[in-house]
Amino acid sequence: MKVEKITLRHIKMPMKAPFSTSFGTVDEKELLLIEAKDESGITGWGETVAFVAPWYTEETLKTTWHMLKDFLIPILLNKEIGHPDEVTTLFASIRRNCMAKASIEGAIWDIYSQQTKQSLARALGGQKTCIEVGVSVGIQATIAQLIEVIKSHLEKGYKRVKVKIKPGYDVEVVRAIRAELPNLPLMVDANSAYTLNDIAILQQLDDYNLLMIEQPLAPDDIVDHATLQKNIKTPICLDESITSYEDARKAIELGSCGVINIKIGRVGGLTEAKRIHDLCKENQIPVWCGGMLEAGIGRAHNIALTSLSHFVLPGDTAGSSHYWYEDIINPEVIVKDGYIDVPQEIGIGYTPNMAVIDKLTISKEVYQ
Repeated sequence: MKVEKITLRHIKMPMKAPFSTSFGTVDEKELLLIEAKDESGITGWGETVAFVAPWYTEETLKTTWHMLKDFLIPILLNKEIGHPDEVTTLFASIRRNCMAKASIEGAIWDIYSQQTKQSLARALGGQKTCIEVGVSVGIQATIAQLIEVIKSHLEKGYKRVKVKIKPGYDVEVVRAIRAELPNLPLMVDANSAYTLNDIAILQQLDDYNLLMIEQPLAPDDIVDHATLQKNIKTPICLDESITSYEDARKAIELGSCGVINIKIGRVGGLTEAKRIHDLCKENQIPVWCGGMLEAGIGRAHNIALTSLSHFVLPGDTAGSSHYWYEDIINPEVIVKDGYIDVPQEIGIGYTPNMAVIDKLTISKEVYQ
C-alpha cells in the first residue's frame, strides 16, 4: 500500500460522568482521529489516547499532534508498505512517543485488513468470536456510593471490576467491597501512587482475594516492583512500566509481576502489542487489554487485539454507553451479559459516524 492522504481531527467528547483516579479527574475527553487513505481509495482509521495533560505518560494531545505532523506523517506519506509491521521499522529513529506512533499505525492496520479482505481481528491472528469484558470504576465520593456503582455494573453482566485506590483510600475500601460482595472478581489499580515504604499497607490487601494489584509503584519501575512482588501474595500487574517488548522481557526475567496489562497506545501500536502478547504466552504470564477512555475507533482496535488467544483475563473495553452519550461509530460497542462480539466484517467492523465526528470536531488538517 501507499498512503497518499492523512487527515487529523481534534475532537472533544463530553463524558456521562467524571472519571477520577489518583492522578486526576476527567469529565470530557479530547482526542485526535487519524484518517489515512491509500492510493486505491481505501480509508483506515486510528485514534490517539493521550490526555491533555501528561498524567499517565509524558505524552499529551498536543505533543501527539506535533509528532504526527512534523515527523511521523512525513515519514509515512507515499512510502510503499507491504505489511503494517513495517511501520514500526519506519518509525524506529523516533524515540518513544508511543501513543503518536500507535494512532497512525492503527490506521495502517485498518487499511491492510480491508485490502486483504479480512477483519482486523483475523489480520492480527485473533480467533475468538467474543471477548469477556470487565469495567473500571473511578474513585467515588463515598464508599457506599462506590459499592452502588459496582452493583449497577454487575447487573449489566460485567465479568470483573477494577477499582482505583490511592494512599488513604485503599484497605478500608477493599474491605468494605469484600464485606458486601465476597465473591466478586475484583482488582485494584494504584496508578503508581505507592512506594516501597508502603509494603505493609499493600500486604494487607493479600487478605481480600484480589485478582491483582495494578501498577502500585513508579511508572518507570520494574526493579522495586520485583522487590514488592516477593513481599506480597497478590499478583502485581504492570501497566505504565511496560512500554515495549523489551520492558516486558526484563520485567518477566526479574519477577516484577504476575500479570501484564497491554495497551495499544502505551506500547506503540498493534505490532508491538502482538509481540508482547506472544512473549507473555511463552512465559505463561496472563495478559489483558487495558482501557484509556477510548472513543469508538480505539475501542474497536482493543476488541480486535483482545481476540488473540492469550488475553485470558477480562479487559477494560466497556460498552460505548458506559462513557459516552453518543459514540463516533455505528453500530456502537455493546456489552451483552459481560461479552462483546468480535466483528467479523472486513476492517475494524464499525463505521465512523461522520455526522457525530463533524459535530465534535474542533479543528482538522489534511496532509498529502
